[in-house]
Amino acid sequence: MSLLQPSEPIEIMKQKAALRALETVRSGMKLGLGTGSTARYFVDGLGQKCAEGLEVVCVPTSEATRAQAAELGIAMAELGALGRLDLTVDGADEMTRDLHLVKGGGGALLREKIVAAASDAMIVIADDTKLKEHLGAYALPVEVNKFAHETTAASLEAVFASHGLAAALSLRGGASPFETDGGHFIYDCVLGKIEAPHELAPALLGVPGVVEHGLFLTYATGAVLAGADSLTELGDL
Repeated sequence: MSLLQPSEPIEIMKQKAALRALETVRSGMKLGLGTGSTARYFVDGLGQKCAEGLEVVCVPTSEATRAQAAELGIAMAELGALGRLDLTVDGADEMTRDLHLVKGGGGALLREKIVAAASDAMIVIADDTKLKEHLGAYALPVEVNKFAHETTAASLEAVFASHGLAAALSLRGGASPFETDGGHFIYDCVLGKIEAPHELAPALLGVPGVVEHGLFLTYATGAVLAGADSLTELGDL
């Protein structure tokens, strides 16, 4: 089994971050497997390690990750059967140095947050373009129930306005809406600088119809950010 061989510089950076995080994995661990373009390099590397004798059991955060892990022969189980996980490794759409994240660009934010919340540690892997001074440069994904989702979106706009944010919302997929693994829709919310994410997060969950949002403020314990010729580590690995 051989690793993926990326050729684009940004993809090489993603793989570099993923393989550094893989160095923290030990036999016997229960792992959460993230979703997205960077997480797939971690899953790819993990598959090679498992083929060489590493023994782990994993919980995927999406059906796409589940399919990749199955193809690589990685042992999996349901989160409810495992209870707490030792570690989750996942990407991020943007992050700050205090390990605040925006996630959900890959459409798996609900399962990603469930798995992250059940983990003793979470390492974020990303290329260094994802590191920002503050959150908000990337549109915030909000997962909503399909029923009367336009009404939910209007309520979200009101919440954003009450927090001083001039939001522009768009339904992901437009006329052919993207549907999450859980059967929900996602609104991508362009907000600009999010001054008070810890105040905004619970307010969003208070909107009927909102299933989850992409602010991950208390989950990451460490991060690996790869540049063209550098690796930056934040927090604890």
